[in-house]
Amino acid sequence: QRINPNDPQRIQRALEVYELTGRPLSELQQRDGEPRLPYPVLKLVRAPHDRSLLHARIEQRFHRMLESGFEAEVRALVQKWDLDHEMPAMRLVGYRQMLRYLLGEYSREEMVERGIIATRQLAKPQFTWLRSEADANWLNEDEGNVMDQALKLVLSSASRG
Repeated sequence: QRINPNDPQRIQRALEVYELTGRPLSELQQRDGEPRLPYPVLKLVRAPHDRSLLHARIEQRFHRMLESGFEAEVRALVQKWDLDHEMPAMRLVGYRQMLRYLLGEYSREEMVERGIIATRQLAKPQFTWLRSEADANWLNEDEGNVMDQALKLVLSSASRG
């Protein structure tokens, strides 16, 4: 009842959950207060606090994807399957932009720019969600090696638990 009838992706997910578990998604979500794992969870977040640094890394990552054969990957998918940019599979960051480039709708420069922008737009709600996680431990590159910070947190957590 809570899912908008015009949201086929969420409807499909709810039906998949029901088919796999025999229980409605709403019932599984109501179990929120029950313990789920037999061990403690330590939430670690590695992300730059400086937004300009984040944006630079996103741009570098997108260019590395291109250098690593992203275009060939999407070309192969298009050849194997009858894909268009409205399909859920093409909602992945960068795929829709690459597909539009391959179809001649975008220039290469526009595809790169739009792919980077789409990645930034994805990162924004992820950061909002991470900041809302009260028990998340943020690893700060300005304070030294993040692996050392993570190890210290793991050992500290283990000695408490």
